[in-house]
Amino acid sequence: MNYNEKGQAVAPKAQYFGKEAFEETGDTVIRWLGNGGAFINSRGTTIMIDPLLQDFDMPLLVDMPTTVNDIPHLDAVLLTHCDNDHFSRSTCRDLKNKCNEFHGPHYVAELLEEEGIKGNGHTIYESFAINDIQVSLTAADHAWQNEREKYSKLRFYKNEDFCGYWIETKDGMIWMPGDSRLLPEQLKMPVPDVILFDFSDSSWHIGLDGAKQLADAYPNTPLILIHWGCVDAPTMAEFNGDPNVLKEMIVNPERVKVLAPGESFMLNN
Repeated sequence: MNYNEKGQAVAPKAQYFGKEAFEETGDTVIRWLGNGGAFINSRGTTIMIDPLLQDFDMPLLVDMPTTVNDIPHLDAVLLTHCDNDHFSRSTCRDLKNKCNEFHGPHYVAELLEEEGIKGNGHTIYESFAINDIQVSLTAADHAWQNEREKYSKLRFYKNEDFCGYWIETKDGMIWMPGDSRLLPEQLKMPVPDVILFDFSDSSWHIGLDGAKQLADAYPNTPLILIHWGCVDAPTMAEFNGDPNVLKEMIVNPERVKVLAPGESFMLNN
């Protein structure tokens, strides 16, 4: 594990990918985009979740593994919530003419409309299809804005403004719980084949105890760690998960996958 001089665990150097990663294949490949995002190519159906590829307002520790210009086409973008490290307005605007569909909770769909993008809004547990992939929203608890006057005076944030995604492919089940405190229903899901695991000891994220409970609820499921090692913010717990800490806490620690941004992971290989 690499650490910088401030003591932050830093993600491995990004592995750049371009148009070749979007070609049709006979399997399902997952790539971490850095930060809280992911790219899935399932037998030629291409989906990005929370792509933040440019113009973030905080310094980064890693390069992005691809650029908007190098994306030839996307079947869908899925957004979990409105925070700008997940809903990048700039990235979405520049993907508008390259992407067939944008999806998110109803509030996020409203924000997409503000950017001139048709947003498909959904309720929690609602399902929809992207080609032969079935996607369902899962519950999340991340309404931290209600504790900050700057945001709470604008609106009251509801849990249904935030979500995770359960993604059923021909090669297996992918679950991204999203930014969330641990919820009881998250411990009672069908067993996923991989979890895109948001790991940090923040009170508005899963936290260390929650991470152990969630990982131990699915003791044989690979965990691709996201939301760590990318943002130069040593005082913010939200960005400072350490994979070695998680490995020491859970059963079968070898299933913790410390991927570089852009590195490929083949589902059920």
